[in-house]
Amino acid sequence: MLGQLVATPSVSSVNPSLDQSNRAVVDLLAAWFSELGFTVEILPVSPHPEKVNLIARWQGSSVSGGLVLSGHTDTVPYDKSGWSYNPFKLTEREGRWYGLGTTDMKCFFALVLDALRDITRARVRRPLTVLATADEESSMNGARKLIDLGVGPGEHALIGEPTGLVPVYKHKGVMMEAISVHGRSGHASDPALGNSALEGMHRVMSELLGWREELGTRFRDRSFAVAVPTVNFGAIRGGDNPNRICANCELQLDLRLLPGMEPAAIRGELQEIVSRGIAGSGLKADFNSLFEPISPFQGKASSEIVALTAQLSGNAPGTVAFATEAPFLCALGMETVVCGPGDIDQAHQADEYVSKDRVLAMRAIVCGLLEHFCLSDPRRAD
Repeated sequence: MLGQLVATPSVSSVNPSLDQSNRAVVDLLAAWFSELGFTVEILPVSPHPEKVNLIARWQGSSVSGGLVLSGHTDTVPYDKSGWSYNPFKLTEREGRWYGLGTTDMKCFFALVLDALRDITRARVRRPLTVLATADEESSMNGARKLIDLGVGPGEHALIGEPTGLVPVYKHKGVMMEAISVHGRSGHASDPALGNSALEGMHRVMSELLGWREELGTRFRDRSFAVAVPTVNFGAIRGGDNPNRICANCELQLDLRLLPGMEPAAIRGELQEIVSRGIAGSGLKADFNSLFEPISPFQGKASSEIVALTAQLSGNAPGTVAFATEAPFLCALGMETVVCGPGDIDQAHQADEYVSKDRVLAMRAIVCGLLEHFCLSDPRRAD
């Protein structure tokens, strides 16, 4: 099954020339879960009807409680020249499975399906739901669409993102913002003929660097490897020729937010800082969110599903700096943990791989969660 999933391209990208549908992957999963007796829904994800979510359900004898197993079906783009193997062919070498999406995160669906083969349907006591989403790697539109459900399909959720089998109970949020400064072009021989947006952006960047330091004093969480919020100047574009005064300049930022930091409030601060940087210059600025922000995820290390996943994995709960779909599941009222067999160091890399022993260990964790949250005791009549 993992080989078929890897062989089915499902790249999502903010670049339309690279973006692909995930429907073929979802159709594979739908067929396999249907064979196991799941009720399957395939739901289009606006604004791209060729992008879809899968919801597969085993209802059980009770409508309350239960477990949700969740993951995304898409992969990032790839650089073929960097690969030693065919990205779309599962290759086994020295205890590793190589292929695009093996670790992030198609292996999760394969191990879940394999674990379910051992379950007698009559033992299903509480609901089991599998979510397979679109576009996690680009817009998170698949997860955003889940909010339409109104309420979570279970009380507890596991997201199988690559964490090296460490149960993750909180992570940072992500914002990506573009700032544009607008001035007036003119001949470079006389500064009075124009108003340099590039020089204005220099002042803005100086203000932003000071703001970054200030954020680090206001917000700190030592449970993270990088204990402060980060503001990265990722790209800058401006001007067109050395002998022209620059009329327009754009700076793109990546901001990683700690739990407790609200994206709307941080965006408001960002706009105030930029306005201060160009005050009195005659320059103008506008702002554009490169995608809708992902809020920080804040769970509890002591929650039932985190504590059980820690027990089953043998690893203490931890935190990560990358974002997942966890905030969206939490918004639906589900107690959520992020734990998967891959390593984030392998995600988005050429020659991406997942270790077979990690996959087997994660399968055992999933089986333990299923026993606890969904299945009746085989020694009892119920």
